[in-house]
Amino acid sequence: MKIAVEGCCHGELDAIYSHIGQLERKNGYKVDVLLICGDFQAVRNHQDLQCMSVPAKYRQLQHFYKYYTGEKQAPVLTLVIGGNHEASNYMWELYHGGWLAPNIYFLGHAGCVRVNGVSIAGASGIFKANDFKYGHYEKVPYDQGSMRSIYHIREYCVRKLSLLSETRIFLSHDWPQSIEHHGDLAGLLHRKTFLRADIEKGALGSPPLMGLLRTLKPEWWFAAHLHTRYEAVVVHEPALASVPGTAPVANPDEIRIEDEEGVEREGEGEGGSGGGGQAAAVSRNPDEILLEDEEETVETPPLPPPRARETKFLALDKCLPRRQFLEVIDIDTPTPSPDEGPVLTFDEEWLAITRAFHPWLSTTRHQPPFPDEADARGIVARERAWVRENVRSLAVSECQSFARTAPGPGHEGGNKFKQRWLSVLDAAPWYTNPQTEAFCRMLDIPNKINPPPTNV
Repeated sequence: MKIAVEGCCHGELDAIYSHIGQLERKNGYKVDVLLICGDFQAVRNHQDLQCMSVPAKYRQLQHFYKYYTGEKQAPVLTLVIGGNHEASNYMWELYHGGWLAPNIYFLGHAGCVRVNGVSIAGASGIFKANDFKYGHYEKVPYDQGSMRSIYHIREYCVRKLSLLSETRIFLSHDWPQSIEHHGDLAGLLHRKTFLRADIEKGALGSPPLMGLLRTLKPEWWFAAHLHTRYEAVVVHEPALASVPGTAPVANPDEIRIEDEEGVEREGEGEGGSGGGGQAAAVSRNPDEILLEDEEETVETPPLPPPRARETKFLALDKCLPRRQFLEVIDIDTPTPSPDEGPVLTFDEEWLAITRAFHPWLSTTRHQPPFPDEADARGIVARERAWVRENVRSLAVSECQSFARTAPGPGHEGGNKFKQRWLSVLDAAPWYTNPQTEAFCRMLDIPNKINPPPTNV
């Protein structure tokens, strides 16, 4: 399966899809899926611009709304995560994941899906220690503080992701902390001199993401955020193999003299044990090799050391001319891609984790204490049995279908939305997203994200 990976999108979907088309024509292949590592900017209309934390000069609609309204169609299945420049109100609508537009799927604030059987997990946002321990307390309309804190990754998301037993590809916007020491650090500092201070303080990147990298050990980890291409390889310490003991092991095929019949032993007469009887003379070939001379034990040879696993890390630039913003890789798949295109399915284990941790999903600043890891894994195991029994199909299309909630640009109502920054009176409204409703129904959990109003 050919996978295209993009760094920061910044709303440049037309340019990204055009570049993929050029690569396909030039190289004679077909890209199966596109992964975008944040700063996607799913801006549907001018109201969404109020919910995106960017300098005024970057507060523009860009291209996404065309794919949202149906004016254009994404030519390749596209999976995205969020960064720190997003229409956060729309991504909150799809907190558990969902279609941002036809053929463009958001993994959620944290999530894991499968494409042709290949597990792809992701964590949206960036790390800020002050907000890491909080619940998801932000509500529209956002003020200047909550417009930023809403994209700060939470411990709740990291704990859920840490319970995955297998993922081959991981997407993040932030870099895992200290990943720069696993690649060409001198080259990075030559290109990005302003990073030196953070690197020397150990402050570059996200500590919880490095924890996830060490725990999950994915085959690939893709990131963006720092607007540069950077490769690294993290070699994971192999698990200690059980070293065979040195105690001798009896050879079950050894033939002992005591087992042979009709052989008189030295000191024994015809009547049994020699109670004073004279021992019979026994002739012996001096060149005979007696079985007693053979080694009576066989030591098991030591096992070869286990093969060390490694994670290939690749960060990419933002979509601009003459920048290294996109890469195409090949991944072996358990199931081939059908003629109609790649198959997107939920990850069964992730559904179980979502059900297991739903009681701890907080929409206030207070985050209730989490269960310890052993208890959490036990809960997940029970919920996985529930998923197998109750979820009829893991196909995403069987549960979620794209549905527009907000209008496209020019149909927001009120003023003409010509200014780049609107007053709080024109704040983006709150929507119940039917995809989130469908996801929660599938797992039989309450919709804490955007439940339908009770007063209508």
